[in-house]
Amino acid sequence: MEKADNNIYPVFSKILKRSDKETLLNQKGKVIWLSGLSGSGKTTIAKELEKGLHQRGFICQVLDGDNIRSGVNNNLGFSLEDRLENIRRIAEISKIFINCGIITINSFISPTEKIRAIAKEIIGANDFISVFVNAPVSVCEQRDVKGLYKKARAGEIRNFTGVDTVFEPMVNPDIELHTDRMSVADSVKKIIDHVLPLISMHGKKE
Repeated sequence: MEKADNNIYPVFSKILKRSDKETLLNQKGKVIWLSGLSGSGKTTIAKELEKGLHQRGFICQVLDGDNIRSGVNNNLGFSLEDRLENIRRIAEISKIFINCGIITINSFISPTEKIRAIAKEIIGANDFISVFVNAPVSVCEQRDVKGLYKKARAGEIRNFTGVDTVFEPMVNPDIELHTDRMSVADSVKKIIDHVLPLISMHGKKE
């Protein structure tokens, strides 16, 4: 049987370059990857970060776990294998966005170092900004905005990170946010202060 890749002919060398699009948008495409437990504040911070960067003239796209799983990845479960595939697809989508000069803000639990390493490898270390949204599981469970911890404790949800599967703390993240004692505004400011030099081009307002 003939291999499928024998019939694939990439046209990357024939389309406009990333630099052309970044020049048009007057910004540098990057991926800001927020990892942390459910309830740690990832989604809230991602939404406010998008607003903050938008106000400064940057074009962003937020990719959030629930949104992606209700669409592109609605065929995946929560086994380790499916979690790996979930992150692989997200990383590939993110790469498309940054090749268009878009700043992508990703909000995903990304529970293991292996999973996060896969994302970083696909996207590229120079374009990957890691953010550890660090809140103790006890605080996240007290918040339990979506009622997920309660369901997991009752056995209604399996493979739930922080209850019956482990979250591995990030090692040497670019940014760490202790959201049990930092406000959303302070968390967003810390990210913006870090990323502005990385996403700004000459003439971009900071």
